Amino acid sequence: MNTTITTNKVSEKTILLSKKGMKELKKAVSQLEHDRAMTIMGLHDIDKTTGHDDRLERIERLARLESIESELAEKHQTIQEAKLLPSKRARMKVAMGSVVDLIDQQGRLFRYTLVDTIEANPSDGRISVLSPLGRNLVGKTVKDIVEWSSGMHSTTFKLVRIS
Repeated sequence: MNTTITTNKVSEKTILLSKKGMKELKKAVSQLEHDRAMTIMGLHDIDKTTGHDDRLERIERLARLESIESELAEKHQTIQEAKLLPSKRARMKVAMGSVVDLIDQQGRLFRYTLVDTIEANPSDGRISVLSPLGRNLVGKTVKDIVEWSSGMHSTTFKLVRIS
């Protein structure tokens, strides 16, 4: 019997996360580990019975456990690839990790933090550097005009602060 083993080197990709993003990722891992433990305990309880309905429930729990294990492995891989954003950067130009203040044409102030896609949550003020607005902001300096269009609607912002 011949056995061939092939190894594919996974391309190393560094994911930059803010402290908040890293904390949220670790919290998600902790919750998944808790869910896994509870699912395993439930499986042990079902093993003590032999009813038909219990076997179906066991199959469902095994599928749930497989799903949890898969998500947990993915998050552990992300933690291994993740690094915290550098704390000291040149604050002259917008880059990943920058906090920007923008003013629209009506004088409303918007504050966004530019983050990696994995951490983006626009409702929390964290936008991806790969989003349309994020791409337009990268490399800009204070007083630059930033245009952003979503569909047929176009918005113009003035960049007033980078931190």
